[in-house]
Amino acid sequence: MRHALLHRKLLALAIATALPAVAMANETGAADADARDVVALDQVVVTAQKRATNLQETPISVSVVDAEALKDRSAISIGSLSDGAIPSLRVTPFATRSSALNIGIRGIGASGDANQPARDAGVGIYVDGVFMGRAQGLGSMLYDVERIEVLKGPQGTLFGRNTEGGALSIVTRQPTGEFGGSVSAGVSNYSGYNSGLHLDLPKVGDVSFKIDAVQAKRGGTTDNPMRGERDFNSYDKRGARLSALWQPSDAFSALYAFDRSYDATTPYHTQVLVPGPYLSPLQVAGASEDRRDSSILGGPQEDNIGRTSGHLLNLGWTLSDNLELKSISSYRELTQGQFDMGLVDAISAYGGPNTAFGRYSLAQVYQHQYSQEFQLIGNTSQVQFLAGAFYYHETAGDNAQTPNMLQWGADGNSYTLNPATNPLDLASVRIDRASKAWTDSLGIFGQATWTPASLERLHLTAGGRYTRDDKKGTLYTVNGEATDLAFDDAWGRFDPMVNIAYDLGENAMVYAKYSTGFKAGGANSRSTTYTAFAPEEVTAIELGFKSQFWDNRARLNLALFDSKIEHKQIDFSLPFDPNSGETRTTMVTTNALSDGKSRGAELEFNIMPLDNLTLGLNYAYTRIDAQHAVDPFGAGVEVTVQPLLAPKNAGSVSLDYLVPFANFSALKFHLDGNWSDGFYTSEYDQMLTDSSFVVNARVALVDVPLNNTGSTIAFSLWARNLLDEEHLFYKLNSAALGQTGIFNDPRTYGLDVTVNF
Repeated sequence: MRHALLHRKLLALAIATALPAVAMANETGAADADARDVVALDQVVVTAQKRATNLQETPISVSVVDAEALKDRSAISIGSLSDGAIPSLRVTPFATRSSALNIGIRGIGASGDANQPARDAGVGIYVDGVFMGRAQGLGSMLYDVERIEVLKGPQGTLFGRNTEGGALSIVTRQPTGEFGGSVSAGVSNYSGYNSGLHLDLPKVGDVSFKIDAVQAKRGGTTDNPMRGERDFNSYDKRGARLSALWQPSDAFSALYAFDRSYDATTPYHTQVLVPGPYLSPLQVAGASEDRRDSSILGGPQEDNIGRTSGHLLNLGWTLSDNLELKSISSYRELTQGQFDMGLVDAISAYGGPNTAFGRYSLAQVYQHQYSQEFQLIGNTSQVQFLAGAFYYHETAGDNAQTPNMLQWGADGNSYTLNPATNPLDLASVRIDRASKAWTDSLGIFGQATWTPASLERLHLTAGGRYTRDDKKGTLYTVNGEATDLAFDDAWGRFDPMVNIAYDLGENAMVYAKYSTGFKAGGANSRSTTYTAFAPEEVTAIELGFKSQFWDNRARLNLALFDSKIEHKQIDFSLPFDPNSGETRTTMVTTNALSDGKSRGAELEFNIMPLDNLTLGLNYAYTRIDAQHAVDPFGAGVEVTVQPLLAPKNAGSVSLDYLVPFANFSALKFHLDGNWSDGFYTSEYDQMLTDSSFVVNARVALVDVPLNNTGSTIAFSLWARNLLDEEHLFYKLNSAALGQTGIFNDPRTYGLDVTVNF
């Protein structure tokens, strides 16, 4: 069953065949017509437990989106997963800003506002083992991704803080040492175009080099009626990554990588659905519950520009046949600018003739982080073990300004630029708030799996992690006035994990898992008190079943989970006052008084009923409790708060069909449909979003020979939201301003050409 030696041999075989079976027809070349036929499901290798394992032998709930699946869905960033490819994973922008993402798994981990320097998200994002500390920057383009692993449920033992909901582990392709690669280009509607270069260079001595460069640009999907200004929901993304792999011997390797990205976006447009009493006649006349092609009001709009860069050094030593030491070192920086007129229709109250309006939300965020992790990985005849230590430091800061850029005419039926703020001179605009925060986190962790010699079907795993968090911050400007508000706090905790797995046969297993995780404490820089709040904690039990059968033509994985959420961090906002001259939102974060429960079930089923035809079904059912907290703006009244990003039912179906040709090329068809119930996106304005059903499609002619050296060309037609379905993924309601919301992207489509060599 799982003797250590046999396990290593099986794992080596799994890694050797890890490319998806469908990838026999991918855009990287083909061998012969017989090999092209897809007759079995792919082997999937993951590193969810800090070592390479077969997905079907890994006793936790993990979903994998590989490179081919990303291509089929025309995904360019983590934000592209908002279509629901993984039903229990929800990805939304923070309000109107696609440059910062709000992520939840199983209804846990999402935050009302994790954009602040002293606040954290509850789903950890990792790239090649490096933790990404901020919600900003997650909208950047993906490089040459091998796979994205979605680890569901608390991952507090192996991954640590801020993984109470789970983790997304992004694994990129390493240099091969052999010359080869691809060049791609494409065009799409909304004046879009993209290009990419992935180049492996021949090995020089013991060093292999790789260059990745990507770019994508698209115009806005909602017009800005002010002439010469940027439309809403556009993007201009580009980035490059240089990597070098030094392998002087079989016992040592060193991977260095440097990446730099540029992500310029304009905000989503927040549309007036049902007007409130304080809106102007222009807004009332333009209100619509169907997606508008143009904003009612126009205004100045610049790009929100984000820049990220980072250094990575991964070292690996094979100390013996059964022992390996790894080191992961990283330093990263980001800056994110915000020029947000996305709410111009939604919060522009009419205050009378010649009054200023058109709140322009401006902000600058900066951050730098460095981290170091050591892992000692080994095994004996009956035990696999891992021990490690992790240190993380972060410095982050932000500020915010909110000038009014427009001015009403005589009766609310006309408007002009506000002469007091146009042209905009940021140096003369009041800074409403500014803060800075520092975080130091230390973790020591270990995990071991025992497979008794007398009962090789049984696998007992236990692990734990001790984490010490020190966090402090200063909110030195509030409403334009200097303050001395500060907090300085520390938290220590232990997160255990116990897992019992049993092999029902060579291709089936059951498991039971107990684990905990937490989201770090902090303080809300949008408040006027800057009072610290405590960590949010999750304790979970998971029961699972994994199987692969019918000569590897079918796979069925099931998971049941029951999670308890304690001390949930909940945001409250000061109600809008149309008579107030204050333009800055006041918000307070507090911990819930009651515990909550998240219970549910997940199903992943893949089957190949015919050669070259693969069908997939993913489904997630989540039932999660509301929690109770005291509203600090409600005279101490206890209120009920619904969970965020937690649809009760969500699912995804997919179809892939391959038609091989005699000249080694093939025609590939992909279709996927993704549905979801509505969910809440704001804790202080609790409205359900719409249910949704989004269809994506792609048709590709792949591996068309160009010459006798193996070079090929591929052509693909693709569409996201093929049926042009409309749904509101964000809703807000105000007695004064009415009901507003943000619609999903309209149908986008394009043509891509890729040359592989």
